[in-house]
Amino acid sequence: MESRKVVLTPEALGDLNSLYEFIAAASGPARALSYIERLEDYCARFDLVAERGTRRDDIRPGLRLVGFERRVTIAFHVDPSTVTIDRILYGGREVEGIFAYRR
Repeated sequence: MESRKVVLTPEALGDLNSLYEFIAAASGPARALSYIERLEDYCARFDLVAERGTRRDDIRPGLRLVGFERRVTIAFHVDPSTVTIDRILYGGREVEGIFAYRR
């Protein structure tokens, strides 16, 4: 099994920050931090098992989607040495609309 480097795009980092702020406002900073840490740990494990999720070539060639704890969709793509987390979408945000400008 080949290990890949996992990187987050600036958009994905922005998604994490927004998610933290949303959860912190609703449930407190400790709960928000715990959730973000679990999500980051989950993404980090893509290093060895990158070919997961559902391929969505209809949205963008090479795009894959996988869920996290029933509320988050992680959009990513895989290269020979890298897994790039493109977006981290919370609460049913429409993936097709997010990536429409990249077609």
